[in-house]
Amino acid sequence: MKFFGVELSPDNVAVAMVYFVQGVLGLSRLSVSFYLKDDLHLDPAETAVISGFSSLPWLVKPVYGFISDSLPLFGYRRRSYLVLSGLLGALSWSLMAGLVDSKYSAAFCILLGSLSVAFSGVVVDSMVVEQARGESQSVSGSLQSLCWGSSAFGGIVSSYFSGSLVDSYGVRFVFEVTALLPLITSTVAVLVNEQRVVRPAARQNKTWTSPLSLQSPKQHIIQLWGAIKQPNVFLPTLFIFLWQATPQSDSAMFYFTTNKLGFTPEFLGRVKLVTSIASLLGVGLYNGFLKTVPLRKKFLVTTIIGTGLGMTQVGPNMNSQPSFSNHIPSPDERLPICYYGVCRFSLSQVLTCRWG
Repeated sequence: MKFFGVELSPDNVAVAMVYFVQGVLGLSRLSVSFYLKDDLHLDPAETAVISGFSSLPWLVKPVYGFISDSLPLFGYRRRSYLVLSGLLGALSWSLMAGLVDSKYSAAFCILLGSLSVAFSGVVVDSMVVEQARGESQSVSGSLQSLCWGSSAFGGIVSSYFSGSLVDSYGVRFVFEVTALLPLITSTVAVLVNEQRVVRPAARQNKTWTSPLSLQSPKQHIIQLWGAIKQPNVFLPTLFIFLWQATPQSDSAMFYFTTNKLGFTPEFLGRVKLVTSIASLLGVGLYNGFLKTVPLRKKFLVTTIIGTGLGMTQVGPNMNSQPSFSNHIPSPDERLPICYYGVCRFSLSQVLTCRWG
């Protein structure tokens, strides 16, 4: 059986399910925003600081690769860390549901949840890179379509209910439901086809073990530095850094849409549903028509299109007096941007696979 042109082997099912969990965890996104604003009474600046703090685990993702490759946990480099990531995510949202009562504890729990998703993402991404190594650009593109299609599907599943559940049951209930979702990651770890790592036995009459585990991280760092110095790696890395290092207005926009425009949680959930559908359409577009087009050409075209679409967010919000026309078009305005964003991000992931 194939999905997005990829054979659904146990490994690929595990990868798809982890990405599905990443998408379905969007169930809590609105709840977190409303909790910070309405329960903790934080202003946009404080909310932005917590959001930035929660993104820290994503900035050190290479470290997770070093850890999983160099330090097998209970004899496994993939399975054990997926189980641990799922349990960590479940713990973080359980704490949000029952114990968090300040902005500091909220920031810590959100950080743990972000770490869980980032670490599990690195583990399955390494599996994707291993499969794509030596394969054509088309195969790499199909694998990325499987990943982001699964994430988009998870987003569709959770989007509408993310708002209606907040309206009906409150944010704490949504956190309780969200706490169950990372356990899917722990469960699918058994599908990963991985041989148990057997470390060399300790030397006779010695209490210390082989220095292999100490040398391996150092070797990985040397190899990474050697790869980064290559122009064909450094220049694309610089490009992706500059592309991602753009200001974000998510926190300010949330306060604007809820306080000024009066958007309800249910309406914002519907907006998220539209953008999730757009994400899935973007994956389909990429998988069906763009995965064989040269990367350089795709990056150039998507950069030009993205600039134009990004400017559409400026005009409608220049009007300081919210009106009916400001309120209704929001889902339609975000759809093409999200549609473009998924195609563009898929390109960077394919480029990463080709480096592997």
